[in-house]
Amino acid sequence: MLTCTKAGIRMVVDAPTSNGPFQPVALMHFRDCAPAEQEKLFVQKLRQCCVLFDFLSDPLSDLKWKEVKRAALSEMVEYITHNRNVITEPIYPEVVHMFAVNMFRTLPPSSNPTGAEFDPEEDEPTLEAAWPHLQLVYEFFLRFLESPDFQPNIAKKYIDQKFVMQLLDLFDSEDPRERDFLKTTLHRIYGKFLGLRAYIRKHINNIFYRFIYETEHHNGIAELLEILGSIINGFALPLKEEHKTFLLKVLLPLHKVKSLSVYHPQLAYCVVQFLEKDSTLTEPVVMALLKYWPKTHSPKEVMFLNELEEILDVIEPSEFVKVMEPLFRQLAKCVSSPHFQVAERALYYWNNEYIMSLISDNAAKILPIMFPALYRNSKTHWNKTIHGLIYNALKLFMEMNQKLFDDCTQQFRAEKNKEKAKSKEREEAWLKIENLAKSNPHFYSR
Repeated sequence: MLTCTKAGIRMVVDAPTSNGPFQPVALMHFRDCAPAEQEKLFVQKLRQCCVLFDFLSDPLSDLKWKEVKRAALSEMVEYITHNRNVITEPIYPEVVHMFAVNMFRTLPPSSNPTGAEFDPEEDEPTLEAAWPHLQLVYEFFLRFLESPDFQPNIAKKYIDQKFVMQLLDLFDSEDPRERDFLKTTLHRIYGKFLGLRAYIRKHINNIFYRFIYETEHHNGIAELLEILGSIINGFALPLKEEHKTFLLKVLLPLHKVKSLSVYHPQLAYCVVQFLEKDSTLTEPVVMALLKYWPKTHSPKEVMFLNELEEILDVIEPSEFVKVMEPLFRQLAKCVSSPHFQVAERALYYWNNEYIMSLISDNAAKILPIMFPALYRNSKTHWNKTIHGLIYNALKLFMEMNQKLFDDCTQQFRAEKNKEKAKSKEREEAWLKIENLAKSNPHFYSR
C-alpha cells in the first residue's frame, strides 16, 4: 500500500501496475478474499477510510471516492457483525485510529452563540455535512465495541483517558444524530472499561460545572444526563459520598439554568433515581428545588411541579413529614398563580392517590396551609377550569376530615373579619388625619 496527496488530502492507493499516475481504488470485497488474507484486507480498508473528504465547501467534489469510502465503511460494518474471530489484536489500533481521524475535529462555531434557549419546535439545528460518512464510522465503532470478540484488556491501550476526553468534547455538536450516537458509544465504553469510569464521571462533572457557572451553553447536556441516569441506576448501596455530592452540588444547580426545558426530563429522572437509592436525600433535594423555584417563568414552574410530583411518588412517609410544610406553602402559591397552567398543574396533585394518602395522614398540618389559597381562589380566580379543580380539592379535604375542614373554614372567616376590621380602622385613622389637616388654618391657603 502507498499514499499520495490529492488536494491536500492523504489518499490510500494500491501500488501502480503501470507507469501511470497513482489512483485511489476500491479494494476487493471480503467475500472475494482468501480467509488468510482477510486481516490484511481489513487493515487496508481501515486505512483507506482515514481519508477525509470535503462535504461542506464543495459537496460535489470527489463523488466517486466518497462513494468508495461509504461502501468500504458499510462493508466493514457487515463484516464484523456477521463474522466471528475477525477482531484480532492488530485490528484494535487501526480501528481506534480510523475513528479518531474521522471524528475528533474542531466543532464549527455555535449558530446560537448568545446561549438563548433552544426551542426544538422552532429552531433548526446545524446538521453535520459529512454525516453520510460519520454515521457509518459511528455504526462501525459501536459494532466493534459490542462484538463478542471485543477484548477490553487489549483495547484499553488505545481507548484511554485522552480518547474519552476528545469523545466527550464532541457532545457539544449541534447535530442531534451525532449526539445520539455519542451517547450510546460513551455508555458502551463506560460499561466495558472499569478503569475509565471515575474519569468519565469526573469529566462530565467538569462539563456541567462549566455549563452552570460559566457558559450556560452546551448542546449535549440532555444526552449526558441520559447516560448518567443509567450510571446512577447501577450505583451500589450505600451510596458513596462523592455520588451524594454530585447530586447536591452538580445535578440540583442545573435547575437554575435558563435552558432547563431542553434537558429537564433527563435531569428529573436522575434526581428520582438518587431518591430511590437513598431516601435520606429527599429533604435536601426538595429544599433545593424550593430554593431554585422560578419566580417569573411560568413554563419553568410547570416543569418544577412535574418533577416534584415524580419525587412525591417515591417519597417515604417519614421523609414527607420533614418537607411537607415548606412544600405545601409553595403549592399554595402555585394554586394562587394567575397563570392557569401553573394553578392547574398544582391542583392535579389531588388526583394522585399516593399523594392524597400522604396528605390524609398529615391533614392537620397541610389543610390549614392550603385552605386559604383554595377558598380564596374558588371565588376570585379568572379561569373556570381552576374553579372546578379547586372545588374537587376542597371536597376531598372535607371528606377527609369534616371537623378539621369546618375549623379551617371558621378560622378563615375569622381572619377575614379581622382583616376587614383592621382595614376599617386604617380607613378611619386616615380619615381622622385628613380632618385634622383640614382643620389647620393654613390648609386652604396652600
